[in-house]
Amino acid sequence: MCLGIPMQIVAIDGYSARASAKGVERDVSLFMLPENEVAPGDFVIVHVGYAIQKISAEDARSSWELFDQILAQSDA
Repeated sequence: MCLGIPMQIVAIDGYSARASAKGVERDVSLFMLPENEVAPGDFVIVHVGYAIQKISAEDARSSWELFDQILAQSDA
């Protein structure tokens, strides 16, 4: 199963970016996205270290709500 995680871009340096989700920051590659498609503050789906798609803040929030529900069920 493949899983993409919604993250917010914090900073960009060429084809590399610092992204944040749930208080965790990671370096991600922007190589899979068209040049200049994302900017700091934008949300992306990250899969195995690559930002693969730009998404809306609402979609990111909805995804995290679903992930939180799944995690809550697995803890029960």
